[in-house]
Amino acid sequence: MITDFEPFPRGVVNTEVLMQDHIEVVETAIDSAHGLAWLKRSPEGVGALVSFTGMVRELPNAQLTFMELEHYPGMTEKALQSIATKARDRWPLKCIYIVHRVGAMTLSDEVVQVAVSSAHRVAAFEAASFIMDYLKRDAPFWKREVSDKGSVWVEQKASDLCAAERWIDNA
Repeated sequence: MITDFEPFPRGVVNTEVLMQDHIEVVETAIDSAHGLAWLKRSPEGVGALVSFTGMVRELPNAQLTFMELEHYPGMTEKALQSIATKARDRWPLKCIYIVHRVGAMTLSDEVVQVAVSSAHRVAAFEAASFIMDYLKRDAPFWKREVSDKGSVWVEQKASDLCAAERWIDNA
């Protein structure tokens, strides 16, 4: 159990609920248990916690040596906060926790954690999915994969763009 962590409140009041976000870009390993513990610190009105953790996976046609993510400091955090704000505009959320790692990572390292709390499970599941879809589309990260076949900067996938588009009709 994590007891010695500091909350990162935004202090926004909406519909009589104190909403707080934790948005961070880190160069060290992500502790997904910390994210859930952070959400549980304020359980009033919470009936659901949903968390997604993305990890480095193998490449289909090469042996991955490492993956490297770069970002634009300051701009990246603003983009993540904007995504969190869009999620709040759509669903009644209590807290949002987004931590994204940058730097070199190897197989099974945690790359991103998105976790949300809400009174109801549907809002929590949908908001977490929305945040990941928009993060993949809008957050300024650049990915390089280094493998036994060389090094390549990875282009944004059409499937990531399509995933975010599904939310436009549901606005």
